Amino acid sequence: MGVEHYLICISHKRHYKKQLQLQTVELKVAMDCDGCELKVKKALSSLRGVKSVKINRKQLKVTVVGYVEASKVLKKAKSTGKKAEIWPYLPYNLVSYPYIPPVYDKKAPPGYVRNAHLEDNNNPSFLKFDDPSNFVTMFSDDNTNAPCSIM
Repeated sequence: MGVEHYLICISHKRHYKKQLQLQTVELKVAMDCDGCELKVKKALSSLRGVKSVKINRKQLKVTVVGYVEASKVLKKAKSTGKKAEIWPYLPYNLVSYPYIPPVYDKKAPPGYVRNAHLEDNNNPSFLKFDDPSNFVTMFSDDNTNAPCSIM
């Protein structure tokens, strides 16, 4: 069946698309009223492969579950005229340093912080030091008249 089917498909020049996997796409969409919510839900439900659309207007969060690509869902959400972006927040307990400036966001929903990619094994950049020799000479006994570099 496998080889025969493949040869028949080649002879008829049919191209089979790779099937998409079931995935969840979360978006942040600016919605003010019930009409906005209905408009976004109707537009996203019309996409091929969408199984369900859940909207949380309080958090401005739209969750789409189905056999869809995230880029197509985002494009369709933007076509409604609303400001839309991929959900930029992570749960608070998944972030190592939730109060550093690139992560902490006052506009984030309760229990969430902004998803900032921290380089070098999740150590924030303000904890990285360029020149370790500065710490060696900070309290120098050789030059006692030098001002303290901490003050």
